[in-house]
Amino acid sequence: MSIMSQLFILSFFLLQWIQVCLCRVTTESEFAVLEGRSLTIPCHYEPQYAGYVKYWCRGRMKEFCTSLARTDDETSTSDETSTSDTSGQKRVKIFDDPVQLVFTVTMAQLKEEDSGWYMCGVEIGGMWSADLYAFTDIKVIHGMSVLHSRLSGEEGSSVTVECFYSEKYRESPKKWCRSGDWRSCLLTDSEGAYSDTSVDIQDDRTGALTVTYKRLQMRDTGWYWCGAGQQQVAVLIQVTLRVTTTVMPVTTSSTEILPQPITNSAWNR
Repeated sequence: MSIMSQLFILSFFLLQWIQVCLCRVTTESEFAVLEGRSLTIPCHYEPQYAGYVKYWCRGRMKEFCTSLARTDDETSTSDETSTSDTSGQKRVKIFDDPVQLVFTVTMAQLKEEDSGWYMCGVEIGGMWSADLYAFTDIKVIHGMSVLHSRLSGEEGSSVTVECFYSEKYRESPKKWCRSGDWRSCLLTDSEGAYSDTSVDIQDDRTGALTVTYKRLQMRDTGWYWCGAGQQQVAVLIQVTLRVTTTVMPVTTSSTEILPQPITNSAWNR
């Protein structure tokens, strides 16, 4: 092998090594999301790739990755493009923000079969440069989750708990119970609602259950759980004392010194 050939090969591998070490796309290694919900994945890149095409595909290997969305989709008139399912509903959207140096991918109405490996990539092309990409593992699961597992509110105020359930439990009755006391459970009716003087419960039938305490009392402090089917998720509600301030009336007194009348005796001193 000639010296020129050796230099060519060395230069090729050196460029590849520099690209891997210094130029990259990054994202989280895995995501978990309830079935029926949406997921947004941020993919970060370096400044020199702000003007490049970004894409999102499914697969564990670059060569066999099925394209789902690209920022150069000709059907789009902006930096946001999407992929529709067989019903025509948009399920995958991609949006590039070159100012923040991140492109985001949103996948909607996820199903269990959507679980798997995906890749966010920056299309480089050319003989000397391969695309930049990062893989992530998405797991679509059944069950329940809660937006905030710990909530607090002042006595007399209101607080809302937001619980989410997977599509499998859409038609299941929903429960709100005090932990350790099955007799305390409140169940939604056929319309997905429950209401009394202290609590409102609403099931939107699309994956979200909200529980609102209208006027918190100190005895409401404790652990609770949202339930759907055999699934449940715990929530802690802490009620703090209402702080009241008493404004004392401010009174002022002043003593006015009046001039004394001049008498004859005063002149005779």
